[in-house]
Amino acid sequence: MTDELTPETPAEEEQPIKQRKNGLYPGVSDELAANMKSGWADTELRELEPIEQAPNAARRRAALSARFPGERLVIPAGNLKTRSNDTEYSFRASTEYVYLTGDQTDDSVLVLEPRADAAEGHEETIYRLPRSNRENGEFWLNGMGELWVGRRHSLAESEALLGVPCKDVRELADALKEATGPVRVVRGHDAGIEAALTDKITAERDEELRVFLSEARAVKDAFEIGELQKAVDSTVRGFEDVVKVLDKAEATSERYIEGTFFLRARVEGNDVGYGSICAAGPHATTLHWVRNNGPVRSGDLLLLDAGVETNTLYTADVTRTLPINGRYTDLQRKIYDAVYEAQEAGIAAVKPGAAFRDFHDASQRVLTEKLVEWGLVEGPVERVLELGLQRRWTLHGTGHMLGLDVHDCAAARTEAYVNGTLEPGMVLTVEPGLYFQADDLTVPEEYRGIGVRIEDDLLVTEDGNRNLSAALPRRSDEVEAWMARLTK
Repeated sequence: MTDELTPETPAEEEQPIKQRKNGLYPGVSDELAANMKSGWADTELRELEPIEQAPNAARRRAALSARFPGERLVIPAGNLKTRSNDTEYSFRASTEYVYLTGDQTDDSVLVLEPRADAAEGHEETIYRLPRSNRENGEFWLNGMGELWVGRRHSLAESEALLGVPCKDVRELADALKEATGPVRVVRGHDAGIEAALTDKITAERDEELRVFLSEARAVKDAFEIGELQKAVDSTVRGFEDVVKVLDKAEATSERYIEGTFFLRARVEGNDVGYGSICAAGPHATTLHWVRNNGPVRSGDLLLLDAGVETNTLYTADVTRTLPINGRYTDLQRKIYDAVYEAQEAGIAAVKPGAAFRDFHDASQRVLTEKLVEWGLVEGPVERVLELGLQRRWTLHGTGHMLGLDVHDCAAARTEAYVNGTLEPGMVLTVEPGLYFQADDLTVPEEYRGIGVRIEDDLLVTEDGNRNLSAALPRRSDEVEAWMARLTK
């Protein structure tokens, strides 16, 4: 990575938007400064078409406006976060901002300002950085200038793409300090914006805004469903990629699996939607094993929980537990088939009008029946379920909402989510599992270190559900046949 050319600090009125923290500026000649101001082509993009999700985002903003009439609403995209010294993590815009704009630009802020007559709704503005200024040298002297990090859209281009008036974000903080009337902000993404509003906002009111936007995402529109299917389809191909290189993973580590899937995510999407879980052998009993630094051994199982995130930031979330050598042992198959049977029961319970908890309860019952049948816990089944004793080995809930966040709608009220009712357009995971820890002395030794989870992404339809990840085999014999085809 190159370091920036660091000239003397410009005069205060010409300060760039941001300075690198290590900014010691050697001299720049007047001749060079003058030369860098001119001789640049006009690169303004004209006759741009709105992005595909612009109409959907407009409808979402209208619903938000109707929910909070007469109030100023502030939704930041967020800022870059330092990884180390003068390098940053890759930017990922806040889910709320993306949902309402379709944009992913750092430092941007959506503001809905109430019109004088509250019945007329809000004026919508996206505040964002304009093109880098060539007159004051910002574009080449500033570590965040376009010469260093790439061209960004002009305000006019952004207006055409997003369908929302755009202004310079550097004007926003002062404007918010002068604002009157009720204000709400989505917190946790832009400390500067929150500081400008510090005497105007309350945690309780801001939480109401966050909760509303979380619950609004529960039912997906056609665009979102298409993006989720795209994410799942890429994820299926990523799983195929992994199966084809399991021999190389055996020669290295779980990191080879992680890197293989990541390549697919970056080629076909924006990134992985969450840290990939590439858990071989006893690591499969750790629910969120993301270190991915362990050995991959023939005869063990690989629990692969991974999802591609599309360029519009919708993510898949799929899990398969695969025999590394292509064949399950008798005990591995017994445990896997029990989880498969539990998942089948859970999937069957996903339908409009059903309680959200129904698919969890259906899966837990099947797993509990198996644990009792195998003599691992004393029945009857109803007693075990009442006391929750099966949780020693089932550990987690059987699924969650899915969308822009892998655990979507997380701020929704309990009554609207886990105690709520399924509706067409909701997308959720069904992912039962059994996990026998390597040091669990309550189970026979041969069970210890085996972990199995099967996870699919389900769309609730008008008459039931559609498995978005059905292209990836689930039944144990189908998994073996699929792996054999890919590795022959």
